[in-house]
Amino acid sequence: MEEVVIRLRMGSSDAHYGGNLVDGAKMLALFGDVATELLIRNDGDEGLFRAYESVDFLAPVHAGDYIEAVGKIVHAGNTSRKMEFEARKVVSQRADINDSAADFLEEPIVVCKAVGTCIVPKDKQRK
Repeated sequence: MEEVVIRLRMGSSDAHYGGNLVDGAKMLALFGDVATELLIRNDGDEGLFRAYESVDFLAPVHAGDYIEAVGKIVHAGNTSRKMEFEARKVVSQRADINDSAADFLEEPIVVCKAVGTCIVPKDKQRK
């Protein structure tokens, strides 16, 4: 199945904790956007997120970091779509050097992985 990828910079408004640490819920919001695009491509409908089977937060994310969120459908039932997600830090803010320093990471850092299920009711499936 095809993958969907989105990439965006975490802003200061995303920082929720001391040290400009971004709330892990932001990664789940990104996964929700990826899931929506996957469902539109697959079914012609946005569908609904039903549940997460697993969520693993693996590394910190800070304001200024660039995150790439990737997802794919790994199983499709009659109305359910099981998906796997991964969020990777591809640019790291370097506040330790100065307020505008950043590094492009040759090897992205996986910051979060998740597995979830979405539902597209039969009467809304257009593909």
